Amino acid sequence: MSDRAIIKRLKVVVKEHGGQLGLAGAIGVDQGFISKVINKKQDISYYLIRKLCFQLKYSPEWLILGTGEKIINKPESAKLITEIQMMRTEVDILQARMRAYEMELKELRAQLHIEDKKAV
Repeated sequence: MSDRAIIKRLKVVVKEHGGQLGLAGAIGVDQGFISKVINKKQDISYYLIRKLCFQLKYSPEWLILGTGEKIINKPESAKLITEIQMMRTEVDILQARMRAYEMELKELRAQLHIEDKKAV
C-alpha cells in the first residue's frame, strides 16, 4: 500500500467536504489530525480510514488500493474493513518477528566473526 497514493485520495475526500475543517467535523476528528496525515507528519491510521468508510461511505478498496467504486452502500463494507484491520495486525506481527530475526542474525554473525578471529 502506497501512503502517497492514499494521501492523494484523502486530498480528494478533503476537497469534497469543503476542506480539512469540513472533513474533520464530518467524521468527528481534529482538523490538525487530518493536516498531519496529509503533510506526512503522522502515519495514515486505520482509525481514519475506518471513519471515512463507516461514516462517509467511502470504499475501503478505493481508499487503500485506488480501485473500485469511490462511494459504496453495501453491507459487506464493514466486513471488509474488519478484514483489513486484521490483516494490518498480522503485518505488524510479521514485521516485529522480522526485526527479531534480523537481530538474532546480527548476533550470530558477530559470534561467527569472533570465532573466525580466534581460529586465525
